[in-house]
Amino acid sequence: MDEKTLRKELKFHARGLEIPEGAADIFIDRAVSAAKKTLSKKSIITDGDLIRAVAKELKKYNPDLAYVYENYDKII
Repeated sequence: MDEKTLRKELKFHARGLEIPEGAADIFIDRAVSAAKKTLSKKSIITDGDLIRAVAKELKKYNPDLAYVYENYDKII
């Protein structure tokens, strides 16, 4: 998944949780930047690696957003 798609997906989840857009942008920027640093050490990155890294960083700013992002495919 490219970064633009990742950010769009995160913003979609943030809107669903009614997180103010400005706050969501800050959370997303920080989480994506930190995840990129973490994942830059790996030669191969799976979707699972990306989801876990972003969710781990999001938990610092908004645990609800992290949970929804990490478990979206499991939520009915």
